[in-house]
Formats: sequence, C-alpha cells, structure tokens
Amino acid sequence: MIRFIIADLRKYWIGSAVIVLIVALAVALGVAVTLQERALRLGSAHAADKFDLVIGAAGSENQLVLSSVFLQASPLPLMDGAVLTKLAADPRVAWAAPIGFGDSFEGYPIVGTTTVLVAKLADGLAEGTVFAKEGEAIIGTNVDLALGDEIKPMHGTAEEGGQTHTELAYRISGRLKPTGTAWDRAILVPIQAVWHIHGMGHEEHEDHDAETPEATHVDHEHHDEAQADAPIDEHWGAEVPGLPAILVKPKTIADAYKLRQEYRANATVAVFPGEVLTRLYATLGDAKRVLFAVAAGSQVLVAASLLLVTVMHVGQRRRQIGALRAFGAPRHALFAIVWLELFALVLVGIALGFALGYAAARAISDLVSEGSGVSMPVGFATEDMTFLIVLTLFAALISAMPAIFAYRQSPAAALRA
Repeated sequence: MIRFIIADLRKYWIGSAVIVLIVALAVALGVAVTLQERALRLGSAHAADKFDLVIGAAGSENQLVLSSVFLQASPLPLMDGAVLTKLAADPRVAWAAPIGFGDSFEGYPIVGTTTVLVAKLADGLAEGTVFAKEGEAIIGTNVDLALGDEIKPMHGTAEEGGQTHTELAYRISGRLKPTGTAWDRAILVPIQAVWHIHGMGHEEHEDHDAETPEATHVDHEHHDEAQADAPIDEHWGAEVPGLPAILVKPKTIADAYKLRQEYRANATVAVFPGEVLTRLYATLGDAKRVLFAVAAGSQVLVAASLLLVTVMHVGQRRRQIGALRAFGAPRHALFAIVWLELFALVLVGIALGFALGYAAARAISDLVSEGSGVSMPVGFATEDMTFLIVLTLFAALISAMPAIFAYRQSPAAALRA
C-alpha cells in the first residue's frame, strides 16, 4: 500500500506540491500572527519591567510610557522641576531618575539622565566607566560606536531637518551590558549637559554637605554653558529645569500606589507602565482577533478548495480505482490509500506552514528589534500545540471525504467511466 501511494505521489507530483503549498501558506499566516503578537507582548512587558513608576506632566499616559520607556520620539510637555527635588527627598522613594530627550546621533536617541539610572538599567557596564563629566556618554550594547568616539548631538533627527549642536561634543566613556530593551540603542548622557546645551542650565543650589560657603562656591559653580570637563552634579536643589519624565523606584508596593495616587493630580500624571501596556494589549488583541479570523477564513477556503480538487482527482482516477476493485482490492484498502495519500500531503503542508510561520515571525521580530532595540522572543507555547492538534483532526476529516467517495464506487461503474 505504501509503495502504491509513493508511486502515485511521484506520478502526480505537481498537483501534490500545489496542495502542500496551499496548505502551508494558509497555516503560516495563522502561526505568524499568533507568534508575532505573543513576541510583542513578551518583549514590551520585559522592557517595562525595569520601571515601576513613571511621572510626567499631565497629558497622554500612553505617550508618556512610549517616550520614556520605549524611547519613541515624541514631544512631551514639561513638568515643574521641583517635582524631582520633592521625589529625591521622599522617604518612600528608593531612587528617582530624570530623563530628557530630543537629541539624536546617527539615528540613535540621546537621553539625558543620571548615574543612578545607568546603574539600574543593566547589570553593570560591559566596558569602560560611567560618565563623570558633562562631556562623557554611555552607549547601549547595540550602538555601533566604540569607546573614545566623539558624538555631536543633533536636535531632533536628520529626517526632520535637525541641526547639530555646536555647544558640546560627547566622548564615549562606557558601554552598558545588554538589557533587551529600547535602551540598548540609546546614548546616555548627563541630564546636566542636556540642560546646558538647551539653555536650561540648572541653577546654583545649596550644598548641604559643604562645610563652608567657600566650599559651596567651589564645588557648585554654576555653568551657563555646557562644558565638557565640568563635573556632573546630581544633588537637586530648589531650582531644577522642567522635565518631560521622571523614572521612579518606590521602596514598597504600598509606596508605589501612594505615589501614583499623589502625583495623579493637578499638573502631573503618574502611571504604572504595566497598566498602560495592558490597555495597549487589549487594542492589540482586537487586531489579533481580526487577523486570526482572516487566517481562519483563508484556511476554510483552502479546505474547500482541497476538497474540490481531491474529489475531482478521485473522479479522474475512477478507472484505476475500478481496476483495483476488479482485481480484488477490498473497499477498506481503497479508502486507506486515498485517505492516507491526501492526509500525508496535508500533514506535510501543516508542518511546512508552522516552519514558514515561525520564520516569518522571527524575521518580523528581528526587524522590529533592530529598529526599536526591544528584544522580541519568538517561540511556541502550549496553546500552539492545541492549534496543531485541531488542524490535524480537521485534516483527517477533510481527507476522509474523498476517501469515502472512492469507497462507495462500484467496480463496474468505475470501469465504464
């Protein structure tokens, strides 16, 4: 029986290949949609895990998270810098890191921040040292630059017609270890330098650690312009320039909810990135259902087409089937031959479809990761095995229909055809 099926498939190899290809493309669409949606959810959730609370000026919560966590370029309103001073002194806050953006270099976003955030983003540096002066910078692991390279920041991007700042050029002093987030493609510089470059130099403030007025003057000399050798100062006083966002690490879960409630009023908004992503996932889920419905519809059409093709194929082979019956082949043997032949083709198509869907999802994820820096893990889960089982059972059912048609033919009628 197996030899007969193999010989038959060789004889009609073009039709067999078409059946396999049709099934594979239909299955690949559904698999790619499922895997890519899951990869996007897992990748974005991992990227947001590092940030417990984000505080910004009143406005769009979605845009606040997309800009501050995923570094998607978009202008954000500035909140009063006094918020940072208040958070830095709050006993419920483990650390608070301001961020400022708007500049770029060769397509990489330049983010102004502090040494605290540099230390919390990754498990240390892969090479070099953390910035200690205004003219130093730290690069993410995916930034194609080397230690010692010079960076001249551009306001905005080249596509937007941005202009290069001439006030300061950064020198790369270190590289972060991989984080699997958008920050792997970022260039981190002292927030102080960003303020000075944009004419927002932070005002001279009181040094509580200084022992004499003279020491205060020496340690905290105010610079109206950016200076590459100027030491960075991360002790926030009464006068801090406006900020687009502050990343906050509360000490406890209870503190996180209290801070969120406290800063969701008046001119500020505080959000948990995970909550914002959940809402975005809901929208993404709607799109997934639409795409999966399209994929399911295409598979139904493919099933109908396969059924039509195979029934016509069996009809064209009526004389062959009649001859087999005349030579004593039992009905169940004919049923098994036709069923196994079609079922084998569909199974190959399903397996190829899963492989193509996985490859397509990986390719899309790689493109998204390259552009955003967010790692998109593509992999199969238990629910995919359920989908495979359902497809296999459906294939077995579809394959049985033309087999039943062959089973019911009488030898005499088949030979007269």
